[in-house]
Parts: sequence; structure tokens; C-alpha cells
Amino acid sequence: MAIITISRGSYSKGKEVAEKVASRLGYQCISRDVLLDASENFHVPEMKLVRAIHDAPSILDRFSRSRQAFIAYIRCALVQYVKEDNVVYHGLAGHLLLKGIPHVLKVRVIADLHDRVRAEMKREKVSEKAARSLLLKDDEERRKWTQSLYGVDPWDSALYDLVVHIRKLTVEDAIDIISDAAVRAPFKTLKQTQQKMEDYGMACQLKAGLVDSFDNVGVKSEYGNILVYANGNEHHVQKVRKKAMEITGKMTGVNELEVHAAQKLPPNTV
Repeated sequence: MAIITISRGSYSKGKEVAEKVASRLGYQCISRDVLLDASENFHVPEMKLVRAIHDAPSILDRFSRSRQAFIAYIRCALVQYVKEDNVVYHGLAGHLLLKGIPHVLKVRVIADLHDRVRAEMKREKVSEKAARSLLLKDDEERRKWTQSLYGVDPWDSALYDLVVHIRKLTVEDAIDIISDAAVRAPFKTLKQTQQKMEDYGMACQLKAGLVDSFDNVGVKSEYGNILVYANGNEHHVQKVRKKAMEITGKMTGVNELEVHAAQKLPPNTV
């Protein structure tokens, strides 16, 4: 059992690959479902969530509370889907939103620009020049988004366990390769990896509850013991503590809660 994230560009065959891998393995295939759940659960219009994970933020907007909140909502919704394993997610930044979960198979599916342009021309009924311009603009938006929020380039192969180029390799080849990798030992769910997922889910749930009210808050959980780090004075930290206690009081699996002041948020927090 595994979790598979498939990162893809427009018209790269990534959606088709994801759906067929899920069918082959008997997994659930999700993409827009995550946005719909986040929209419903946190009462945010879906289009705002789409823009939050697609449009490259301006310098002023990069760390705005609303954008950070929207990303926290999407991550929280995604984690709820993947906690039980057997899921293929093909959406932007799945490999980053689930960073630190050991049994996630991170895949990048790419295709030649020429082939993507032809697919765009056929579907959108536009000229070759227009199709190329649209694709390059979309690619650049995705790249800027990932670089500005995570400090990495989505085209960096080191971010993935597999990079599959659809050209000499066909869609069916990609399905075979990904399906074979998913059942290998590194991606099997073990007791300790499932605990990491449960802890990550708790941290994401609490972060989603805090981020709308507080800036610069980091959360992590270890075996149900939740640590919250708040950037601010003691009065601010007390307000964060009160809200965190209110939220965790409605959560299951929480053992202890600690809230600390921090000038800089520690690594490995959400």
C-alpha cells in the first residue's frame, strides 16, 4: 500500500497516467476533490483556492495570511484523503504538501513541448504560436509559485523518486513503471510511517485552525504530542495557546499540547 503523487504540466499525459495507475492498483484517484473539500470545510470559494496554488504570488502577497491560510486548508484536506493510503494524487505540489511522509512515491511526468503544443492546439483550437505562449506562461506560473513558497524548482529531478518522460516511453510504459515502484519496500506503509502520517495530519489540522487568526505559527506533532511555535510577545503567545487548546480539545489522538515563543520557526513544522 502506498501514496502516489504525480506532478505534471499541462498536456503532459500526467492526468491519464494517474487515472490508469490508480485503476491498475485499485487505488483512489484524486485531484480537484481536494479543492472541493477544502472549499466546503473552510468556507472558501474554490476559485480562490485554485489561484492560491497556481498563480505566482507578488512580493507583497507571497506571505500574506490569506494565501498561507488557503494552502493550509488544501494541505489539511489532502492529508485527510491520503491518511488511509491507496491513493494517487495528481495536483500541484503534492510532493511538497506531503513532504516528510516516508511512504509517498513522488513522480514527475513530463512530455516534449512540441507534443504538448499540438495537444493544446487541438483542444483549444488555437494557433501554434498561441498554444506555445499559453503553455510557457502556465509553466512559468507554476515554477514561480513553487520557488516563492518552497524555495525549490519543480523541474528539479531531485525532488522526485521517479521522472518519466512520455516520448519513447508510452503512457502504458509509465503505468508499468510507476505501478511496479509503488509496491516496492520503500513505499510500503509500516507502523512507524503510519504514525508519521497520523502526526502530520494532526499538525495540519491544528495549523489550518490557527492560520486564519495568527501569522508566523509553526506546528508539529510527535506521537500525539503537539508542539506549537508562535512568533510574537508573551501576550500573543497566550492568545495562540488559548486558540490551540480550543481546537485540540475537539481533535482525537492528542496527548499533550505545548505552545512556545520562537523568534524563528523551527524546521519540519507545518
